Amino acid sequence: MNKISRKGFIKIAAAAAMSGVTAGALAACNAASGSASASTSGAAGLYTPGTYEGTAEGISSTVKVTMTFSDSAVTDVVVDTSGETASFGAAAADELREQLMAAGSAEIDGVSGSTITSDAVMKAAKSCYAQAKGETVVSSVQLPTGDENDWLGKEPDIDEAAITETVDTDILIVGAGNGGMFAAAYAAANGLNFRVIEQNANVQDTRHWYGAVDSAAAKEAGEPATDKAKLLSEISRYASGKCDQRVVKTWINESAAMHDFMRSILEDKYGWVCDFTSGSEAAWPAENAEHNTDYLYPVQEHNYMASESASGTPRNELLLQYIQELGYDVDFKTSLAKLEKNSDGRITGIIAQSTEDDHFIRYNANKGVLLACGGFPGNPYMMEQLDPLGTSVTTACSYSPADKGYGIRAAVWAGANLDKEAAPMLFDRGIVAPGVDAGYVDSDSAFGGKAFPGKIRQFNPGTQPFLKVNRNGERFANESSPYNDIVYAAAHQPGRVYAQISDANFIEDAKRFHTIGCSAQTRNLGEDYFAQQVENGEKEGCFFKADTLEELADKMGFTGAAKDTFLATVERYNELYDKQNDEDFGKPAYRLSAIRTAPFYGCWLGASLLTTEQGIAINEKGQALDTNNQPMEGLYITGDMSGSFFANNYPCLMAGVAMGRTLTYAMKAVKQMAGLENA
Repeated sequence: MNKISRKGFIKIAAAAAMSGVTAGALAACNAASGSASASTSGAAGLYTPGTYEGTAEGISSTVKVTMTFSDSAVTDVVVDTSGETASFGAAAADELREQLMAAGSAEIDGVSGSTITSDAVMKAAKSCYAQAKGETVVSSVQLPTGDENDWLGKEPDIDEAAITETVDTDILIVGAGNGGMFAAAYAAANGLNFRVIEQNANVQDTRHWYGAVDSAAAKEAGEPATDKAKLLSEISRYASGKCDQRVVKTWINESAAMHDFMRSILEDKYGWVCDFTSGSEAAWPAENAEHNTDYLYPVQEHNYMASESASGTPRNELLLQYIQELGYDVDFKTSLAKLEKNSDGRITGIIAQSTEDDHFIRYNANKGVLLACGGFPGNPYMMEQLDPLGTSVTTACSYSPADKGYGIRAAVWAGANLDKEAAPMLFDRGIVAPGVDAGYVDSDSAFGGKAFPGKIRQFNPGTQPFLKVNRNGERFANESSPYNDIVYAAAHQPGRVYAQISDANFIEDAKRFHTIGCSAQTRNLGEDYFAQQVENGEKEGCFFKADTLEELADKMGFTGAAKDTFLATVERYNELYDKQNDEDFGKPAYRLSAIRTAPFYGCWLGASLLTTEQGIAINEKGQALDTNNQPMEGLYITGDMSGSFFANNYPCLMAGVAMGRTLTYAMKAVKQMAGLENA
């Protein structure tokens, strides 16, 4: 057993040691514009007087620190964290500035609850100190080498002299998210020699629920066996046939074993209880079949959130505890720079870079590398070039800002084949103010200089089949459909956004609608939940309540002919409700609603981007495929950066498919690399 505990980092301090790192790995960190960088330093001065600027990637933006030096001291500090999460990173700027002023160095305590932002500020400050001392500044190779015309960019060329640490292992897992931590748990349980690296300072967020077919939990609940052939066909239908059905079958056939192993840890070892979604909760009402909105919803959602809430520990944190108890750990603050391969083309390991001090580490992986690095929703270069349609209809985001596609880029540099079809996970919950269009807006603080305009990550009551109209006041689609259907329909409407309209019977209607998946929380949590969502929307000027429809129209920004059309559309919709027959778009009768009782509610919506599922093509064993669709020896992929499964969209009515796929292939990859396929 190989306990993972790297004893410190060897900092690259000498410029000579870094002379072999190309410009792609070196930052052009000149003194800030208008500074006194040309000032003459005192003979005995520690610093060259002037003003210097350093940057580093925070949780959701580029953090900037500007420091002014005399020849012997720091005289002023400006910390810009305005692009970070408002209640955490952004609010920490003043305290971090005071710490930097008091410390006289970049080594500060940081702010509790803002670890990632604090680390970014310290790293940016270190750059300022290095510049003021005349030292060579080494920047992370993870800074974007792509641009608005070339998302891929160039693979960094790292000289051997810059690699100051070597780690040997059998299995290397890159990424401590859902796939990476589950793979680590399975490897630890089997006593394997492995390492895990993670670019951030902690394990990543847990997506609590996952899909498993015909699991022990399903059998215990008395659920009949799944029609696997029908399920395979349904997932292929979602993907318009642009998937590898052999890859899908691995999840269908092996996810029950994945759940067995998960249960052995969460339930058997730590006492958590599985909340299995079954019965009527796991399916749309039969009335959907009457109107072309019948979708298969397999009984497969497993959720440990209830027990996690009681324990206060997300699943990935518990899995970290699990592997630590077995003598393993995670190499945090360590980023993938590039893959390495031998003369036969086999992937032999990676070169990584410390995000603390920027030194390079070679990881040799004798049996293989598993990339579990996430998708690319946080990279506007990749989003605009690989998914222009999804980008154009998105108004808000709820993704992990760390998901910038670096794993995908590294795999493609090494010869892997990227899916040709976009597959964004879009939810119809991106609430915005009137007049705001979907798509990116310029942002000085966001990664790549662009961000989506919505200030609320997800307005969950937005996923309800109420009346939807465009800016002309016109209805344009059947609102009873999977989450992403309406946002794609809005691609053909003004501003690529739409308004959702309802009345005082919102909660009663939501219960009758019986939406499934994560949108079910609107009806399950009831009035208090809805009231909190409304309050959040009103604070941001995005949700409107009115005593009359005319007042609502005014607040929503309808004027002139558009207002007249809006009022006429509501009247027509009420007529269809009275008839219990949607003659215009064929929505099931039970999902029609009257809009007659004050107060009236309205908001403008677009897509909320959760993640991307366009990834590296894999085979049924989880091996990456090259551009000739041949397996790449030594390289395995799982999670949002893996491909061959989804296309066009995500089958959002099958709650947990993406996570179930991630966990199943995480375990599959470890089995393959360790020769445990029959275990």
